[in-house]
Amino acid sequence: LQSLDVANNRLRELPAALADCPRLKEANFRGNQLKDKRLEKMVNGCQTKAILEYLRAGGRGKGKAESAREEARKKKREKQQKKDSGDGEQEELEEASKLLVKVLHVSENPAPLVVRASPGVKDVRPFIVCCVLKGVSLKPGNALKRFLSMQTKLHEDICEKRTAATIATHDLQLIKGPLTYDVQPPDGLKITPLGRKEIKAKDLLRQLQLEAEEQRKQKKRQNVSGLHKYLQLLDGKDNYPCLVDAEGVVISFPPITNSEKTKVRKDTRDLFLEVTSDTSLQTCKDVMDTLILKIAELNRFTLENKEDSGSDNESDALCGPVNLNPSQNVQPMNLPLVVEQVRVVDTDGNLKVLYPSKTDLTTVSSLLTVIR
Repeated sequence: LQSLDVANNRLRELPAALADCPRLKEANFRGNQLKDKRLEKMVNGCQTKAILEYLRAGGRGKGKAESAREEARKKKREKQQKKDSGDGEQEELEEASKLLVKVLHVSENPAPLVVRASPGVKDVRPFIVCCVLKGVSLKPGNALKRFLSMQTKLHEDICEKRTAATIATHDLQLIKGPLTYDVQPPDGLKITPLGRKEIKAKDLLRQLQLEAEEQRKQKKRQNVSGLHKYLQLLDGKDNYPCLVDAEGVVISFPPITNSEKTKVRKDTRDLFLEVTSDTSLQTCKDVMDTLILKIAELNRFTLENKEDSGSDNESDALCGPVNLNPSQNVQPMNLPLVVEQVRVVDTDGNLKVLYPSKTDLTTVSSLLTVIR
């Protein structure tokens, strides 16, 4: 089989077996409404080779978690073998140097936060994963600046410029639960975006598009660049996704912005983390795993470098430790961050997703020790 044309049919899936056709050079799958929306975009714009490689990998997110679990099991077996043979001392030293995260289960939490997902999100942005992270240190030096920079980098890399997923971080103390993941019409959704006044969603998008176009003209570029590249992700949507608190305030408008109301500040200690996607639930989980790892890394860096709270320049943090004010309350190095499980349920209270579950955080297990 060297060429295949099944365009404009009613295919919902493409069989993975196609990836095992070594002579298949040209394939036309356009015009089919595929369940895998990322694959649907690929068949309209990618070469056959890229599509077949995607199918061979099992699609976005599929297979990744399973292979990560298998890898974790393999490492556990190897560790046990080394321990039995008396060669596990170095392994134990490496384990001790890992970052620590403790999971607080819903059953152990007297007041767990819950997110209710409305049926309308299914057609707009169906996947959401949330958790609470307690014990972060953002006050010293440039810790907050590095934290915000880290999110920007994750949006560019693992989130594929927000096309695969979008991250939102909130100050937990400023959130009134329970939360609702809902949809609202563009002229009905109101939000106070970061650094702006309250505005309707459709007006915000129009404003951002004008800013993007002006920026493009000033820089004499053909295409829009920077943070405005993801505005097109909402093109043609009758409703927009949003996360709403118990007081009816929109605290998140993915993939565009968070609300000023729950903005993370230097004195923030506890975070509410949110990852949304229109690609897959596994994509959300993979991004959340990485986000927690990166926050843990930043937290250790901040504590080890002992930055002065008055530091203004990023370079201060990289040029060596600064003497601490003895009165400062410093978190011990080995004290783990606490990840509280958050349930996402439907309107009837049925569980849709719980994060982190037993199988989550395995993709970063080589760098993170999870106490469950």
